[in-house]
Amino acid sequence: MHSKEQISHDEYQKTADWLMSHTKHRPLVAIICGSGLGMLADNLKCQDSFDYSKIPGFPQSTVQGHAGRLVFGELKGKSCVCMQGRFHMYEGHSLLKTTFPIRVFKLMGVETLIVTNAAGSLADGLQPGDIMIIKDHINFPGLIGLNPLCGPNDDKFGPRFPAMSGCYDKGLRSLVMEIAKQMDVAGLVQEGVYAMVGGPNFETIAEAKLLHRLGVDAVGMSTAPEVVVATHCGLRVFGLSLITNKVVKSYEDSESVNHEGVLEVGRLRSQTVLQLVTELISRMEINNNENTNNVS
Repeated sequence: MHSKEQISHDEYQKTADWLMSHTKHRPLVAIICGSGLGMLADNLKCQDSFDYSKIPGFPQSTVQGHAGRLVFGELKGKSCVCMQGRFHMYEGHSLLKTTFPIRVFKLMGVETLIVTNAAGSLADGLQPGDIMIIKDHINFPGLIGLNPLCGPNDDKFGPRFPAMSGCYDKGLRSLVMEIAKQMDVAGLVQEGVYAMVGGPNFETIAEAKLLHRLGVDAVGMSTAPEVVVATHCGLRVFGLSLITNKVVKSYEDSESVNHEGVLEVGRLRSQTVLQLVTELISRMEINNNENTNNVS
């Protein structure tokens, strides 16, 4: 069940050093773009961008809607790095590789991680096109031992047994809800619980009914491992799910979901997500001093 692969602290540091030698940016905020949400990176000013294939140690993204580029730049005067494409367990990547960029960002001085994803709705009150602020998650792979923290702990990053009870920052969640009211899109935004399943298949009806009974509001195939690693190494985390489809929970329902439909909803609602994230970064308090590597 557990991969024997291990990534040393020096390997993370090597990638961080390579990136810092190739860009003048010293990001304080990292953004992971979900399916169809890569436009978040396009709004960065003074960009430096790198294909994942050029970055030492980086895996490759193979999913449609994930461009496979790391983009550095400024947004609202704050230095950011944006992943145009994330890595998934179902692509065959180990969880260490799936979460590899998070520890690299930590070594570069990132303080806040913003994760976005496309997700299916299980809650009756969430419709396609709505935006769910993630207040908590259920990490199903993690519950059976598929966890990126398995194996020897690196104390330079964090403790052996990190708490996850407050992994989604309450202050950032409240701030985005306030921003949504001011943007007059509060009717599209609500908080909820996200569940990660392994994928790549979408859920069976029986699985959907189980998730619904467990209190899951939206389901997807990513995010939880990245948040676990970010929390382990002390990053502040904000997460949102763009609801792209209703998960089928009835045997009488003839509808089915496909990835192309997921991407289409992402395109239709992309501007709202962009405005929310941009305004969040504009208003969030971060260390404005010159950033330095704070993990050695």
